[in-house]
Formats: sequence, C-alpha cells, structure tokens
Amino acid sequence: MDQQRTTFSISDLAREFHITPRTIRFYEDQGLLSPRREGRTRVFTRRDRTRLKLALRGKRLGFSLVEISYLIGMYDRAHDKNTQLSEFLNGLQQRKAALLQQREDIEAVLQEVCNFEQQCRQLLLDRAASESAGKAAIADRPA
Repeated sequence: MDQQRTTFSISDLAREFHITPRTIRFYEDQGLLSPRREGRTRVFTRRDRTRLKLALRGKRLGFSLVEISYLIGMYDRAHDKNTQLSEFLNGLQQRKAALLQQREDIEAVLQEVCNFEQQCRQLLLDRAASESAGKAAIADRPA
C-alpha cells in the first residue's frame, strides 16, 4: 500500500491485509476502527489502518478481543513508549506461558492416544490369533 496515502476504502484495506470487508466491519462494530462516512462509503485514515494492523497482529498472536482493544487503546494514549512496550511484553509473556501449557497438555493427550492406539492394535492381533486358533481346532475335529 502506498505509504503517502492518507485515506483508504474498505476494499483497499481488505486487499492489503487479505481479509474480507466483513472482518473490517466487525472490528468497526467492536469500536476498534472509526472510519468517517462520505455518504454510504467508509473512509479509513492511516490511524484506522494502523489500528487494523495491530488488531490483526494481536489476533494472530492469540490475544482476545478485550486484550487487543486494551493494547490498541494503550497505543493511542502512550506517550511513554517504554510503558507501552512493557505492557506488550507482559502480554506476550502471558500468551507464551499459556501456549507452553497448551503444548504440554497436547503432548500428554497425544501420549495417551498413542498408548490406546497400541492397546487397540494388540487387542486386534490377539483376537485374530484367537479366531485362527479356534478355526484350526474346528478343522482338526473328525467328521
């Protein structure tokens, strides 16, 4: 997108960020974007574009809408960039801890699944061997 532009249409932003206009309207409904109107057309500013970029980045990082809203609000008010960065770092650390816990939980569940899978395979082998032995015993009986 041209860095010299000061306004963008909903289509411009949708194309740039590879999202649907509906996604942009959702963020507008949530109060994260506030385009001005020219008739029925939404006109987004560079500020809106930056806020959308931050919202999409927050979503990609797994932040909730409330957390994204807080971070964007902090971006708007922050004169002290150190405070802003510290808050963002804190959020990242919390998200990282949650992801590490999820990974640990997933690995534990995967181990259980592997164990059950192995038990099922063994049961199938045991049953197949039992059925073969039973059929062989019937075949060996005198008629």
